Amino acid sequence: MTYQSRNPFDGKLVASFESLGDAALEAKVAAAQACFETWRHTSFTDRAAIIAKAGDLLHARADDLARIATMEMGKRIGEARGEVEFSARIMAYYAEHAERFLAPVTLDPTNGEAHMESSPLGVIFCVEPWNFPYYQLARVAGPHLMAGNTLLVKHAGIVPQCAIAFEELMIEAGAPVGLYTNVLISHDQSNALVDDPRIKGVALTGSVAAGRSLAARAGHNLKVSSMELGGSDAFIVLEDADLDLTVPWAVWGRMYNSGQTCCAAKRFIVVESMADKFLDKFQTALAALKAGDPMDEATTLAPLSTEQALLDLIGQVDGAVAKGARVVMGGKRIDRSGSFMAPTILTDIAPDNPAFREEFFGPVALFFRVKDEGAAIALANDSDFGLGGSVWTKDVARGMRVAGRVDTGMMFINNIDWTDAELPFGGLKHSGYGRELGDMGIQQFVNKKLVRTHAVKAPA
Repeated sequence: MTYQSRNPFDGKLVASFESLGDAALEAKVAAAQACFETWRHTSFTDRAAIIAKAGDLLHARADDLARIATMEMGKRIGEARGEVEFSARIMAYYAEHAERFLAPVTLDPTNGEAHMESSPLGVIFCVEPWNFPYYQLARVAGPHLMAGNTLLVKHAGIVPQCAIAFEELMIEAGAPVGLYTNVLISHDQSNALVDDPRIKGVALTGSVAAGRSLAARAGHNLKVSSMELGGSDAFIVLEDADLDLTVPWAVWGRMYNSGQTCCAAKRFIVVESMADKFLDKFQTALAALKAGDPMDEATTLAPLSTEQALLDLIGQVDGAVAKGARVVMGGKRIDRSGSFMAPTILTDIAPDNPAFREEFFGPVALFFRVKDEGAAIALANDSDFGLGGSVWTKDVARGMRVAGRVDTGMMFINNIDWTDAELPFGGLKHSGYGRELGDMGIQQFVNKKLVRTHAVKAPA
């Protein structure tokens, strides 16, 4: 596997990196295992000093790190800076709260005393995607290192400089050799790592196909795993929604990170009485976006991460149209240099159209008209995915009722604000299993051990 930095704004190759040889990989695995034997006994205070320092460095270097991400995968510079700052908050959050999250929990048996205690598992293998090249790393590093595990991390092939920068930052923060290790490895080497008995857990954020493969391999080895996969989140607009609030969130929800977000708003489900008004305002707002250099703060539409990502997305749109969908706007690449896709709205998508089931990872919105609230909920649930979703209504109690009936891991009422370290993140169905962030995120790779003392009396 080749690791390359190629700027999607101009297509230029910036740098290439060779994959690790098997001997070099073995040395890194051995170092991670050796580090674990010490790190597992390191106090929370001493762990926190390193993790908090890493957060401080992320904050201090947000501009420089953001430029690397923008150069490698095309994220708008303001979004990239925001991602680095969020990553810093995640590290600070776990440095502060990990000891409380993992404190022994007293139980109340009928006889004697008992408690649950938490202990780390060992070396955790993490496979992370390109779309949030720092945030994805922070949300495994913060909790799982504070829990006492050590990490081997395989990042995506198109963001090697982000991966290297994060590892260097961890080392500068004081991480001992083997605590956090970036590995530039092939898929075959990745599979071999899952099989390695020194690896005690597997965390993946990626596609459904990657999740099926890695989860199956982890399961074969009886190893705990977490899978954060794709999404096709519903954006439900009821007849009493405030469009002045709803439409800007619709644009943000679909276009943030050029639409390359697992929990992006992807299926816009609007009750009939509001449909024309919403569609008109939504289309006007999308049409106002201007493609440009993602390094320029004034740019409102960035390129997709790679040329192949653009071609794949165009192929999806063309396939949807061939099966009866109608293009309301966009549907093609923008006629300029760079991997730019025009903001696109598709409608008239029948249930037998492959697009009805697919995830569109880019600036393509699927628009559906429905009769009423019940029909909106039914359509939202008619999906193979179950990551997130939102509902838009002036009646918060109604929004709560709808949120409770949609089968997802996360629901938002009159917002899509998932950028909080305290909020657990994850889904169900083809969106995966397990949770990251919040107090749940640190529990994923720890052993929950029951310890019981009993009244001194021999069994009958």
